[in-house]
Amino acid sequence: MNVNVQRLRPDAQLPRYGSAQAAGADLYAALDAPLTLTPGQTALVPTGVAMAIPAGYVGLVFARSGLACKRGLAPANKVGVIDSDYRGEIMVALHNHGALPQTVEPGERIAQIALVPFLHAEFDAVAELDATERGTGGFGSTGTK
Repeated sequence: MNVNVQRLRPDAQLPRYGSAQAAGADLYAALDAPLTLTPGQTALVPTGVAMAIPAGYVGLVFARSGLACKRGLAPANKVGVIDSDYRGEIMVALHNHGALPQTVEPGERIAQIALVPFLHAEFDAVAELDATERGTGGFGSTGTK
């Protein structure tokens, strides 16, 4: 599948896959200068790109595992959702979950985007739902092992 990507800044990098089997393509910080996030701080980091995600797909923005585990930097909203009709710049709400300030450099990989098909549902109000073995059991109701 080909996806049209518009560079909104001359130095913006197109998303790229880190390996042949990678599910997510890296997104890069389109910054003019380094950006330091203090512990607990969230900042919108521009990527400098906009995408024409095909209808029937959604762009899901996830943390890069190394950045999250080693430096505590991950999207504040855990998973960002880029709808197929959005044509603005993709921004990453990057949050410093760690105990130390972290600096994001221009051109650094800050997140990854996976293009995923989805079903668009119609939601019908009903008086009750069909019964299941689990029923209304919620958090932890299925055990830990």
